[in-house]
Amino acid sequence: MAEAQTEEKRTGGCRCGGVRYELRGKPLWVAHCHCRDCRRSTGAPFLTWSGWRPEAVSWTTIAPAPYRSSQGVTRSFCPACGTPIAFTGERWPNEIHVLVGTLDDPGSLEPRAHTYWSEKLPFIHIADKLKKFAKTPKEGGPLPE
Repeated sequence: MAEAQTEEKRTGGCRCGGVRYELRGKPLWVAHCHCRDCRRSTGAPFLTWSGWRPEAVSWTTIAPAPYRSSQGVTRSFCPACGTPIAFTGERWPNEIHVLVGTLDDPGSLEPRAHTYWSEKLPFIHIADKLKKFAKTPKEGGPLPE
């Protein structure tokens, strides 16, 4: 008798626990971002995002608060502790980007690339073999190693 397949689930949330979420299935992609806007929004030199279809994301407590950070971009954060959680943008319709660092098990998702490598800070030295894109994969192929 064949075993029933179980849907892959991941959980996560903010620092204070006010915002909690569940992600179902597999992400569309996972990548490090080095863009200035992400740095300014999080205070980190680069960060790791995972892309999901909206129907794969459920807010299990309160939803994060939206902030329109720039034209066509909404970033979401915990209204109590300020933890950045998610990103939606007109450039990526039908996707929600969730910060991997907010997962309960962030090591369960492995990045496949670096984006906005052209904006990487000069003191960041990364020796991994992941593809590096000047902007995003849709805006040109990987940079030569």
